[in-house]
Amino acid sequence: MDMAAAMGIELLTEAQYRELQKLGAFDMKTSSWLKTPGEIRQLGGAIFADRRYGQVFVYHNGAESYYAARGFRGLIRV
Repeated sequence: MDMAAAMGIELLTEAQYRELQKLGAFDMKTSSWLKTPGEIRQLGGAIFADRRYGQVFVYHNGAESYYAARGFRGLIRV
């Protein structure tokens, strides 16, 4: 979250990520952190998503988890 803010972007929400996936096949070998609802973050969780088998999957993990192949998708408003 801090890195995205420093870049001047917002993490994509789950709904925005699903819309992005309608434009093309993204995260077929990686996954991306998504903006997580506050009630999940308060409990230490975070959500991420990817595309496998022609479907978009959304998962959860601890917010402090580190995976080398997981980045985030961002939105910039102009």
